Amino acid sequence: MAKVLMVIAAQGYQDIEYEDPKNVLIKAGHTVTTTSTSKKAYGGLGGQTEVDLLLDNVNEENFDAIVFVGGPGSHTYFTNITALNLSKKFFEKGKLTCAICAGPGTLANAGILKDKKATCWDGVSPILTEKGANYTGNSVEKDGNIITANGPGAAKKFGELIAKNL
Repeated sequence: MAKVLMVIAAQGYQDIEYEDPKNVLIKAGHTVTTTSTSKKAYGGLGGQTEVDLLLDNVNEENFDAIVFVGGPGSHTYFTNITALNLSKKFFEKGKLTCAICAGPGTLANAGILKDKKATCWDGVSPILTEKGANYTGNSVEKDGNIITANGPGAAKKFGELIAKNL
């Protein structure tokens, strides 16, 4: 089964967008590793997560897919060089490169959404269009090895689509 890396903000990740896809992936038999910039992360809805691996220590060779979780804290990854480089490496190696809610802003800033169909939380859609993505506004979108979703309401469906494509 596949190894999935989930990237969450140290402060203010979106709890449902993290927990729902993670549970779907584990139930489907995949291994999920959580990464962030600190050893403990705090969700915007009160969740707390022990982080498995610090972002600076990630080796993309050890994973089959990457998932950027949204929430107000996820904006810190829009300009985080490590996060931007990781998303590029996963994409260039043909691995699933996924993001939900505000998370697609990181993929857009990494330059991998140009000419790709993608969706996200409405507030981040200007970043996607500015970086050349074809913003659809759909709840979940797949274009090649990129899967994006627009928010917590799509989290379970997002997880199922990732699991199906691993």
